[in-house]
Amino acid sequence: MKKLAALLFAIAALFAALALLQRRDAAPPNGSARTTALTVYCAAGLKQPVEAIAAKYRAEFGVEVQLQYGPTGALISNLRVAKRGDLFIAADDGSVADARKFELVREVLPLVRQHPVIAVRAGNPKNIRTLADLLRDDVKLALTNPDAASISRVSKAALGDSWGKLAARATVMKPTVTEIAADLSLGSVDAAILWDATVPQFKGLAAVEVPELKDRVENASAAVLAACSQPAAALKFARYLAAPEKGSAVFQSHGFQLADGDKWAEKPELILSSGGVNRLAIEKLLKLFADREGVNVTTVFNGCGVLCATMKTMDSATSPRFPDAYYACDLCFVPPVAAQFPEAFLLTETEIGIVVRKGNPKNVKTLADLAQPGLKLGLCNAEQSTLGFMTRGMLKQTGLLESVRKNVVVEVPTADFLINQMRAGGLEAAIVYRVNAAPQAEHIEFFPIKHEGARAIQPFAVRERSPNRHLARRLLDLLKANRGEFEAAGFQWRGNEPALKSKDIKVPEYLLEK
Repeated sequence: MKKLAALLFAIAALFAALALLQRRDAAPPNGSARTTALTVYCAAGLKQPVEAIAAKYRAEFGVEVQLQYGPTGALISNLRVAKRGDLFIAADDGSVADARKFELVREVLPLVRQHPVIAVRAGNPKNIRTLADLLRDDVKLALTNPDAASISRVSKAALGDSWGKLAARATVMKPTVTEIAADLSLGSVDAAILWDATVPQFKGLAAVEVPELKDRVENASAAVLAACSQPAAALKFARYLAAPEKGSAVFQSHGFQLADGDKWAEKPELILSSGGVNRLAIEKLLKLFADREGVNVTTVFNGCGVLCATMKTMDSATSPRFPDAYYACDLCFVPPVAAQFPEAFLLTETEIGIVVRKGNPKNVKTLADLAQPGLKLGLCNAEQSTLGFMTRGMLKQTGLLESVRKNVVVEVPTADFLINQMRAGGLEAAIVYRVNAAPQAEHIEFFPIKHEGARAIQPFAVRERSPNRHLARRLLDLLKANRGEFEAAGFQWRGNEPALKSKDIKVPEYLLEK
């Protein structure tokens, strides 16, 4: 009987969702322009705050937010059928994982945190203190259907075999957390398992914390639907929901624990400092990201020595122009800014080698060959760039620094300048990354350097205290989702590896000044 009720509820919710979508697509009266509206599917337990936030958003920006509520599981079933809408607000991490598995969602923005509790009437008249008390003959217990609602799915996972005993004793089992909370508030039952944040939303209820459930903390999140046709608008509302000055204040007033969203800006500016070598792969992706998110991305490409020096000259990491993200040319230039960027996510690597003119008229193939008299050599500056820093270290370790430096006619911050001068005839050899040389293979030849340090690994890091840290992490997610762009540019992929703690990155001894 309970399964039939859940099925009927899911069918009713599906028809309601389809009706809502049909109203959204209906032509506006009197031939007026269609008003942009957002269709949002929301877990029932979040209804009160989300409804209030949607009203504020509507008043502030004139955007209609059409809300469809239901148990999270039923909403996912609806989305799989309808394949329409803009946002899905899920009550727990598992539901987001399910939505990802079915390829229903893309970007995910955490909103609040919540965990299950035993809810009782104010004053706890039945003196319920433990899970075992819920099994007493004098206690009427209400639960949600774990196939429909997140609260019971999470509780079932946390309790294991104990859940079966509770389910067998339940007097009432309904599809949504708000329905059983209402039953408890009206006195129809004596106890229920609810989200901690649901309890203060209903009059006359109190929460009883139990150790079996207390640590099962879940994120309620806003996820952009894969079917969304207006992602910039959907992401703007999602940012509004999560922002401390906007939606988070409303969630907090309803008893929710916040998930620390980005500072509100109608059109945020993300500042990215990037080593020059990464430009080859990310310029197109940065534009794609900015357009989809509806934000501005300001990118400073330069040698990593220059980028780190610039960051150190700022008054503090809270400066409004301090980078939100840093994409270095190699791991060795992460330690100088580890305090601001505590984690490094490896994305790619590329070889370091020697480029010469096509046909190699000077027969240059090794570091030792760079010392031959009269050779016009170009290097990157060791103080300004990662490549220059690593080149100097290799030359010092091999005892070739002084003899090779006699042939240096130009030092520049980034390797692309060396490629341009090679093409113009001003240089006979240069040390660059393989990815710099690959586009010019018709005109120049590349010889990998036989040295343990002739390989650069490119890490991406997000500033810990950035007001746009979640936005920066979504940029990282987009980069990791576009492996093909990096490989097409000549990089080798490292994006599936775990992050490194920046403070634990060790710079090889031969690169350190002595």
